[in-house]
Amino acid sequence: MPDKSNKFYLTTPIYYVNARPHIGHAYTTIVADTIARRYRLLGDDTFFLTGTDEHGQKIERSAAAAGIDPQTFTDQVSAEFRGLWDRMGLTNDDFIRTTEPRHKQGAQRLFALLHQRGQIYLSSYTGQYSIGEEIFVDGPPGTIGPDGKPTETVTEENFFFRLSEYQLPLLDLIESDKLLIQPESRKNEVLSFIRGNVSEAEKRAVILGEAKDPESSNTPTAAGTFQPPIPKAEPSIAYSALGNPYVPGNLRDLSVSRSSFTWGIPVPEPAASETQQKHVIYVWLDALANYMTAVGYGSDTPEDIAKFNRYWPADLHTMAKEITRQHCVYWPAFLLAAGLPLPKAVAAHGWLLFDDAKMSKSKGNIVRTETILDAFGTEVYAKQFPESTKREQDLFATDVLRYHLLREVPFGQDGSFSFDAMITRYNADLANGYGNLVSRTLSMIHQNCAGIVPDGSSFELAAVELEGAFARSLGLLPPKEIDSLVGMDFVTASNAWKHEQPGKLPVIDTYQVSLGRHDFSTANEHIWKFIAQADGFITSQAPWKLAKDATQRSLLEAVLYTAAESIRYIRPAVFAKGPDYSPSTLDKQEQLALSRRITRKEKPPTAINRNADYKVDDDARDEYKNKRARAPRVEDKAHN
Repeated sequence: MPDKSNKFYLTTPIYYVNARPHIGHAYTTIVADTIARRYRLLGDDTFFLTGTDEHGQKIERSAAAAGIDPQTFTDQVSAEFRGLWDRMGLTNDDFIRTTEPRHKQGAQRLFALLHQRGQIYLSSYTGQYSIGEEIFVDGPPGTIGPDGKPTETVTEENFFFRLSEYQLPLLDLIESDKLLIQPESRKNEVLSFIRGNVSEAEKRAVILGEAKDPESSNTPTAAGTFQPPIPKAEPSIAYSALGNPYVPGNLRDLSVSRSSFTWGIPVPEPAASETQQKHVIYVWLDALANYMTAVGYGSDTPEDIAKFNRYWPADLHTMAKEITRQHCVYWPAFLLAAGLPLPKAVAAHGWLLFDDAKMSKSKGNIVRTETILDAFGTEVYAKQFPESTKREQDLFATDVLRYHLLREVPFGQDGSFSFDAMITRYNADLANGYGNLVSRTLSMIHQNCAGIVPDGSSFELAAVELEGAFARSLGLLPPKEIDSLVGMDFVTASNAWKHEQPGKLPVIDTYQVSLGRHDFSTANEHIWKFIAQADGFITSQAPWKLAKDATQRSLLEAVLYTAAESIRYIRPAVFAKGPDYSPSTLDKQEQLALSRRITRKEKPPTAINRNADYKVDDDARDEYKNKRARAPRVEDKAHN
């Protein structure tokens, strides 16, 4: 068995290409990108997947309305998704399309495996179908589907998956958190769907005289196991391994093919020979298979087999809340039936609202991400830095959007987007908060230390005392550990973060724990508390005054070193949530040789520490020491 202890595989849903991407798609992908950056910083072999879902009746109709064939239509829209993620600097390792040969091969292999194992059979069906959501819906003709539009009555010969056989296995997996669903509200929704209307079934059981027999029901025995009841008849209520009631038979078998349209992956042999009609694989079985086909499932090459063995199962699927049923009921049932490993966790966020309503074309309240990139990149960044490139402008705007969404929208809950709120948050936190801290620190280092951060390890006791006071104000270290602060690198911090060891760096450790829970809003609050403390430290020490007194040179350098160190602590957190350590800040850091004179490595760091993040130019330090020995003491104007 391959060693999987140091890998992390996460996915976004593959986005349906019936329309261009909007800010809701961007939010999901930003969340996944943030999680991927975190695990890379922790040194894990991280694989981040996104892509596009390109089959189905809705796509076929959208292409016809546009006057082009489905493949051309999907090529155009998929390219817009891929181009936008590239423009935003998102770090996905792969972008899969369900029209690719590698996916077709893997999806057909999964269908054939399920058919071979007796989990798929041919039958006919008449019912209501939601074209917009590509799902069958219970109800009479005219039923309103999940997309708010009337369903269509469909009569078809289809292949069906034996979903009804997996009601209890799914309940036991989800209730025990072997398949972890976050947040808890989404888990409860999925369990409610699988269990059925327990309240009504319990009332019916009372009327029929059914009762739970305490001596033969699913209650723990002395050995800690559960003894199932001896069935006398089909019960109205049954009980899971944890003793929770459910309605047997609530899950019905699921159609996994369609024969009323042709835009999809053909059902493979030998199943295809069982019918005279041509069937395509149901869009959800087709789409969900992408999580495996992207890492090699369905291929017989040694490289792809090794890749699949390395990365599957997925560690985390991320998505919006409206598709949790497909990911937490259909998908694990398919995998159980196929004898394949299940994903470890599913995280579903709420809707991103605009004008207090879910964004949709029909409501005319779509917010395009490109609008935000153009506004903040061109109207804000480019005007401040006229020589900046388009790439720099886009990454700056992405930073602003990313920070706003992760700070303002509690993960798992619905959240509202507004341009006014984003501008207010940018001004308050990024410009006046972090931006002010970096600007004043770098300016004073440039003016007083030739643009080179002083070497903290060579300071006298004053530096140690300053660092200790600053650390205590943040709750970083208890008083007795002051002496160990100077020279501490981020290896210590990363180990504390990764193993969640309390007492090492509590503020940053709390930030890391919050990220691990996908509580991005709280994580940001911790980092901005750190920034406020650092800014307050500079104000209290008034280095612009110290610079006027030659006798305070050592203390001045200690203050500037401490201020620069605070940015070094903050920067990996900024990196975890924004491209390239927040490009506008990094450019200035490189110009002024913050953290010595540095050059970026080609590969990402495998751990969070100064030397792993950068190659250090030791000549720069020697140059600074020589300049410092020759330079007279400088009295600068007060700078705050």
